[in-house]
Amino acid sequence: MKQYPEKQLEQRLQELRAEFESGQKMLADLENKQANLRDTMLRISGAIQVLEELSTTADSIGESQGEAGQTAEKPDGQKIEMETVVVE
Repeated sequence: MKQYPEKQLEQRLQELRAEFESGQKMLADLENKQANLRDTMLRISGAIQVLEELSTTADSIGESQGEAGQTAEKPDGQKIEMETVVVE
């Protein structure tokens, strides 16, 4: 087995510890970014769901009543005011 001078071993040990610490910081940063992205995607998913529900409610109200100024009820029981806009 090859013998290494103590000074050389100590230097290599310091290098490895510095690399390890740097890696830990990078990992923590990536985990924070992942959590932020997950939160953003969850908010977007919620917004998509609300808009789809509103679209479905608006479509069913439009088909059954067809008049401006109608009140619709979302699946959660909340009432929303529907308005028909005519574009010429």
